Amino acid sequence: MKIGLGGKRALVLGASKGLGFGIAKGLADEGATVAIASRGLEAASAVAKTIGAKAFACDTGKLDQIEALHAAVTKELGGVDVLVLNSGGPPPGGAQGVSSEQWRKSFEAMFVGLVRLADLVLPAMIERKWGRIISVISSGVIEPIPNLAISNAIRPALVGWGKSLASEVARHGITVNAVAPGRIATDRLLQLDKANAEKQGKSVAEIEAAAKARIPAGRYGTVEDYAAVAVFLASEAASYVTGSILRADGGQIASH
Repeated sequence: MKIGLGGKRALVLGASKGLGFGIAKGLADEGATVAIASRGLEAASAVAKTIGAKAFACDTGKLDQIEALHAAVTKELGGVDVLVLNSGGPPPGGAQGVSSEQWRKSFEAMFVGLVRLADLVLPAMIERKWGRIISVISSGVIEPIPNLAISNAIRPALVGWGKSLASEVARHGITVNAVAPGRIATDRLLQLDKANAEKQGKSVAEIEAAAKARIPAGRYGTVEDYAAVAVFLASEAASYVTGSILRADGGQIASH
């Protein structure tokens, strides 16, 4: 398969750990020059060294930091060919009683900041007639996840934006896609399993066993399982895939 990522420049948000780091490593392994961003520069720098990446600090909920990140990465790398939009997940909880401030804060970090960064990199992508924008989303956009109401409400907005953008920029050689994870073994998943265990009065082991029983593959996915899908979407081989949601879920999501 023609990967075509040698010499490409990638910026991955939320990449100090978990899914973001997995994608950054996958892109670096395929020859891309990678910049990773995280809210904490120290954490980003520590993991960046392990894959030969450049590290930057950015809180996606603060537009001034989004602007600064774009300027810094453009100066360092010369541009961005692959943009991976990945924000931290909001706190677990139901749909009732969420404060207006929490809704606003989550929307700015999970949508507004990400869209602004895409708008900043797009003109150069259009000029070069090549680009990849990949959003890290949640299976909650397809099938709402209990006790994750904020994520269930906001991440679909990113999908709707991405599908709209895909139709606008496809003629310029730019693809816009999203990858929905199932239950991927990350610190975030452990946090959610613990929250569900407390809410249901069960042990974390019981929550895990019940979750795995609902996955046809019979296991939690690995970060590498998920990252491989994102790397494919970034590749030359995926040039005719756009406006899509790809799932890395072990067959868990039953709906279309």
